[in-house]
Amino acid sequence: MRVLLIGANGYIGRFVADRLLADPAVQLTALGRGDDADVRFDLASGSPGALTRFLDAVHPGVVVNCAGATRGGARELTRHNTVAVATVCEALRRSGCGARLVQIGCSAEYGPSQPGSSTAEDAVPRPGGPYGVSKLAATELVLGSGLDAVVLRVFSPAGPGTPAGSPLGRLAEAMRRAMQSGDGELKLGGLGAQRDFVDVRDVARAVHAASLSAAQGVINIGSGRAVRLRDAAAVLARVAGYGGALHELDGPPGVLRTGVGHPRPDPDHAPPVAYPYPDGCGSWQQADVRTARDRLGWRPRIGLEESLADIWMEAACRI
Repeated sequence: MRVLLIGANGYIGRFVADRLLADPAVQLTALGRGDDADVRFDLASGSPGALTRFLDAVHPGVVVNCAGATRGGARELTRHNTVAVATVCEALRRSGCGARLVQIGCSAEYGPSQPGSSTAEDAVPRPGGPYGVSKLAATELVLGSGLDAVVLRVFSPAGPGTPAGSPLGRLAEAMRRAMQSGDGELKLGGLGAQRDFVDVRDVARAVHAASLSAAQGVINIGSGRAVRLRDAAAVLARVAGYGGALHELDGPPGVLRTGVGHPRPDPDHAPPVAYPYPDGCGSWQQADVRTARDRLGWRPRIGLEESLADIWMEAACRI
């Protein structure tokens, strides 16, 4: 099976590449903007025609798109998350390769959920910020393309390589600084949110399974269990061996705009908050993962404690 992987250098893409390369039946070609890609191509600015010519030359059986942007303004997010996917869909429609498309979506497409509920794929998406809107638009383009395609809606990925700007990455960095300076207490804000964390290596397994399956439509990829960030902080302290006190500085939801591990802003001088939570997902998200089990034969294998231990191992190397 010849697979074209777009975004192999990204957080999820690196683990997808490792997973696919471990399959002796897969011939992998990486397409991206970096110098180490097999083929350099910028989806946000490249034309569908140019990509079509490449697809006809390589003739992949599966195209996996892990590329995209998680930060930036609405214009940048639209370019990298929506226009880029439109380019992929149009190129696949024009190409004679007949490749299957596996698109990486995200839980931000759903927006806030009712606390205590599990979000299934038939939930009406109500993204709460520009990132979720840009990703939802990409999903709609894929679903309406007429291609053999599946969208994996990944909830909150965790584990090795977790970006420093993510909630768990900021937690680990704040703890590393406290241990390095010998602080006996750690003050953290924004720990009230509950998220469904899924290890990035399990996400890569799901991509591999989706590449081999005939499943179409949207499939949630998560653990099926929401975890409060304050509980994740306690587990991280245990695996890190941090014996200090953890003090929570939770105020209104808008405090999360500054991120975990940052001081709470002065309410009299705080900048306006456009969206109460940075990811636009409100205080609660939990995936219903039955479709992934039934249609992909996939279940998460790696627990959050192992994911946090790997996050801490990388953070500790910076001490």
